Amino acid sequence: MIDVYSWATPNGHKVHIMLEECGLRLNRDWRAIPVNIGQGDQFAPAFLKISPNNKIPALVDPNGPDGKPISLFESGAILVYLAGKTGKFMPKGDRAKFEVLQWLMFQMGGVGPMLGQAHHFRIYAPEKIEYGINRYTNEAKRLYGVMDKRLQSSPWIGGKSYSIADMAIFPWLRSWQNQGIDWADYPHLKAWFDTIAARPAVQKAVQVLADARKPLVDDKARHHLFGAGQLQKR
Repeated sequence: MIDVYSWATPNGHKVHIMLEECGLRLNRDWRAIPVNIGQGDQFAPAFLKISPNNKIPALVDPNGPDGKPISLFESGAILVYLAGKTGKFMPKGDRAKFEVLQWLMFQMGGVGPMLGQAHHFRIYAPEKIEYGINRYTNEAKRLYGVMDKRLQSSPWIGGKSYSIADMAIFPWLRSWQNQGIDWADYPHLKAWFDTIAARPAVQKAVQVLADARKPLVDDKARHHLFGAGQLQKR
């Protein structure tokens, strides 16, 4: 059974979605091991052995490529691994494969970090800093515009077929209201979003660990996520 160390966040959900879309069922083929990032579970020595950057998700597969256990951190790397392991949601041809990978990198380098900063300055920052709010809200809108334009000429973010690029981006857009977004400005992206949200596997996946997550606004959570607890050398 594959162990997924995770939490109910966009980066956690993208891996949950991939597993469910591949037909791998929770508590049959994989299990979700909660890492409560608001309580500091991500700093436990056992977790740091498989995720040295103290971020979720991380994966341990007892049946790796050579038949031996493999552990992975970074959600994008996990998606690529699962695509290779299952032969699903990644095109076989080089041209189409690299088209998907560029949009996966777009999520990892742009959508995730920038929307995360929008969440921080708009919701979690103890001080409402107008410059930070405006900078990352505007960047969120720019990124939404890039994706909306892409979907004017492509049925899916990564190309002709639903892929790990779509799975990587979708969970980040579920908090569109927190990012200052008006869906009316992005009709192609909204149609794409609604199509993915209606998929049964996606609906199952976004419920994984959702009941365990609480609002990350208390002092302890702030310490672990944004304060000295996050910055401590380990």
